[in-house]
This record gives sequence, C-alpha cells and structure tokens, in this order.
Amino acid sequence: MSLITISKSLGSGGEEIASKVAKALNLDLYDDIKLQQAAIDMGIPAEDAKHLDEKAPGLFDRLMSRKPETYLDLMESVVYDVAHKGRGVIVGHGSQMLLRDFGCAFHIYIHATGSSRIQYIMEKKGLNREGAEQLVQKSDHQQRGFFRFAFRMDWGDPSLYDLIVNTKKLGIEAAVKLIVNTAESDQIQACSLTAVEAMERLSQKKRVEAAVHANDINPFLININVPEKGVVHLSGAAHSQDERDLLVDVIGQVSGISEVRNEVGVMPSGV
Repeated sequence: MSLITISKSLGSGGEEIASKVAKALNLDLYDDIKLQQAAIDMGIPAEDAKHLDEKAPGLFDRLMSRKPETYLDLMESVVYDVAHKGRGVIVGHGSQMLLRDFGCAFHIYIHATGSSRIQYIMEKKGLNREGAEQLVQKSDHQQRGFFRFAFRMDWGDPSLYDLIVNTKKLGIEAAVKLIVNTAESDQIQACSLTAVEAMERLSQKKRVEAAVHANDINPFLININVPEKGVVHLSGAAHSQDERDLLVDVIGQVSGISEVRNEVGVMPSGV
C-alpha cells in the first residue's frame, strides 16, 4: 500500500496536498501531466492523451465528432492501468468513482469553504478577486458536468469518499499529516493480487471499448468482456457480417490483446 485517490475543489490546496502526501509515502504522483504520459506509454496517441481531462463534452465537441465516449473510455483505461500497480496517488479523473469497489483504494476529498478558495487562488496565481472567483466557478461547473456526463453522479457525494478534509479548518500541513497517518494505519489494506488483476483487465476492456467507439461501431447489442488478461470475449449481435468482421479486426489491433473469442451473431436483414 498505498493506493490513494485525491479529489479536490479548485483553491482547496488539493494539488499541494497530493504532492506532499506522495512524497511523504514515497509514492508516484499521478496528476494531469503524469496521467497523460502514462496514457502515451500505454500506446495511446499523444493527440488523444491530451484530451484526457475532466471536462464534459460541450456542444462543439459533439458537432466536431470528437467522440467524447472514446476519450472517456481512454481516461478510464489509464486510471485502471495506473491503479493495477497497487501503489500511487491519483489526482482526480474520476478515480474515486472508478475504484470505489476496490477496498484497497483510499479515497479522499479535499475542499475548503467560504472565501478561502478565492484567497488561495489569488495568492497562487496572482489574480485579482474577480478573476479568481470566475476561475473557481468555472472549475466547479466543469467538475460537476464531467461527473454527470461520465457517471450520472454528483462529484461531491460523500459516499464516494473515505475521508473528507476541510483545509480552511485544518490547513495544508495538518491535512497532509492526517492523510499520511491514516494511509499508514493497519485499517488501510494493501491491494490483493485479485484486485490488481481485476484492475488490469478493466483497463484492457476500456481500451477495447474506446477502439470500438473510435471506429464508429455501435456497441449497443454487443457484450465485451475480458475474462483474463489479453483475452476478449464477444457476444451479442452485429448488424452485418462486415460489422462483425470489423469488430474483430479492430479489437485484435488493441495493444495487449492476444486473443478475441468471437460469439457475435449477425442480425437477419430487415431487423
């Protein structure tokens, strides 16, 4: 251990806390830059990796056919791939939701109340009060939008977290100490081999789903499962033989996939 997810509101000091916690526990810190690099290391093109953020797809994204579902699948695959190492501090990117069923992950939400967020942004970014307020409002709007789009949930739902820290009350250093001490306690369990393998398979499944979306294949009637590492099992129905063949070909080209077990049927014409 430790596998820690840190979600934060802008101006709460969450980035600073995550960095200090990672350093104190000798863990890798997976922030925006490190997660994008992890995506590239997995074989995801750099042009795609730079879009792995927490912004809900806007109108222009949809009109320009940016395939937001593809980017969401890629983002999730990166989080699972990082998490399967069983160690690290993952900042944001829906990690608290994606890893909620893994008891070995320690989920933390860093927030602050009142005007302290505005003051923090003014000091860190050199903005005036109006500019800081606008930045905080924009960030909150984007985070809420992302979570609604990705998970149909409120990103501030307390059930997603094991520990909620108010930095206006505690301050940065006390928050770091609290998190480190809790992460080192006997109650926080290390990730089992079973959990690690499950996260690895989830990462591969998300990469497969991203490839399917990117190639304009409608997966509505197709079930995609990864029963073991590198193996994809397909079932359901395709609209045509060409779609069935394309599906197998696309999945077979996904990095790390060595076998495609295809049980997809073809729907009768006119259905």
